[in-house]
Amino acid sequence: MDSRNDVSEFLRSRRANVTPQQVNLIVGSNRRVPGLRREEVATLASVSVDYYARLERGNLTGVSEEVLEAIAHALRLDEAETAHLFDLARAAQPGPARRRAARPPELRPSLQRFLDAVTGAPTWVRNERMDFIAANPLGRALYAPLLADPVRPANSARFMFLNPEARTYFPDWDRGADDIVAVLRGYAGRKPHDRSLSDLIGELATRSDEFRTRWAAHNVRFHRTGIKRIHHPVVGDLELSYEAMELPANPGWTMFAYTAEPGSASDERLKLLASWAATATSELSASAALSD
Repeated sequence: MDSRNDVSEFLRSRRANVTPQQVNLIVGSNRRVPGLRREEVATLASVSVDYYARLERGNLTGVSEEVLEAIAHALRLDEAETAHLFDLARAAQPGPARRRAARPPELRPSLQRFLDAVTGAPTWVRNERMDFIAANPLGRALYAPLLADPVRPANSARFMFLNPEARTYFPDWDRGADDIVAVLRGYAGRKPHDRSLSDLIGELATRSDEFRTRWAAHNVRFHRTGIKRIHHPVVGDLELSYEAMELPANPGWTMFAYTAEPGSASDERLKLLASWAATATSELSASAALSD
């Protein structure tokens, strides 16, 4: 991943998304750009045109927080986009040689016990690379198609873009694909030298036109709460609300919990899925006992 190129394309793409009307600029009809011009962004941010042009060429070295805030305001960046701009600026600052990458955190038995204690809601943990780390039995049952992939670790992004079953499993496939790429793009801004992420991005960009197009859009967003629609192969259609919780003891890990509206069809199907998961677990345990 080329950091300067990422900065340049991100700023250009955000500039193209803002119309003069949105920032109360009166302009003529003879314009060659879909959004704002560089000089208009510079004026709105109270910096010189030359300075803004330098930033848009990808050079964020030495830029102050005040200027970044002004650029974010001029480009009407949302919270996730502003955080991404600051991450790109931090990555651009000179510093000591990069330290050897830390070993990935291990799953603590206490965390797995906690997940297993959550019995009424599918709950699972992923890292910033979208690797599936752990889940409770209901979470594993919900994501059975993803976990069926023999490639390990199971990965949500790889499943979304490389497994044809994903389009059936996720009825809102386009929206889900947009979300995954936007989250990965944000992570790339925070950790531009993560080799495992670079390898994943390279694999997906090589094998999926859908991913490559979305990656080039430079969209970023947070994935904190919302609605997830799933067509499960065992129980059918589910509409679930999710809440995301970061795990400070494991930086980069996020836990997701899904619930259904009480009394809804999804609620009944989720209970059916829990019953199916319990039966499958019992059968596996019995099979293991017989083989001992």
